Amino acid sequence: MIKLKNKDQIEGIRKSCLLLSELLEQLRPMVQTGVGLLDLDTFAHDFILGHGGRPAFLHYEGYPATLCLSVNETVIHGIPSRRKLAEGDIVGVDCGIDLDGFYSDAAVTWTAGKVAPETEQLLRVTRECLDKAIAAVTPGARIHDIARAVFSHATRFGYGVVRQYCGHGVGLEMHEDPQIPNYVSAGPNPRLIPGMTIAIEPMINAGRGDVRELDDDWTVVTLDGSLSAHYEHTVLVTETGHEVLTSWKV
Repeated sequence: MIKLKNKDQIEGIRKSCLLLSELLEQLRPMVQTGVGLLDLDTFAHDFILGHGGRPAFLHYEGYPATLCLSVNETVIHGIPSRRKLAEGDIVGVDCGIDLDGFYSDAAVTWTAGKVAPETEQLLRVTRECLDKAIAAVTPGARIHDIARAVFSHATRFGYGVVRQYCGHGVGLEMHEDPQIPNYVSAGPNPRLIPGMTIAIEPMINAGRGDVRELDDDWTVVTLDGSLSAHYEHTVLVTETGHEVLTSWKV
């Protein structure tokens, strides 16, 4: 069931999104060659608790960390480890915060040092997919309008669109209805209504869209070993269009 939020709930979600945006702003300069993934996770954990929130991912269905840190061919759900970022790595940073029972969710893919031009293009196109998807959010539009915007732009460049995972409703829980795929599926296609809060998150691979889950039951990687990019915003459907509630810097 899709949950429409009232003004008070929207304000609570907005505050959670502002805190998450502040965290991502603090994390951005830390992502560089030689930094350890566990150091990033520890910082995020302490930051959220220190600002009165709760890491929404930590212990969610058994997930063991605050952040999902997905390096290179890892698409999503990368578990922070002692690995240190190397020159030319890309890392998807995904985080959610529960602030007084209101949930935010956002992701961004950052680079460690200089990356190849083809990698820069993958990241740029994936951000454009998110921008085009958000532009499709307006009252009366449908979920498939969002999906079509992502898929059509990514495939123009020959990229693979991940189908096994998708965006979702968010706000009063970490994951709510509706599901928001990045391709036009045969699934539900509800209309967008003011008061909906949704997490839109293109996951785009440089190669094929096929993925597999590792034995840890969390880490999802590209089947062909190609790089993957992931960007996400929490978005409110308004009476006149939309409001992007989260922010991050590339």
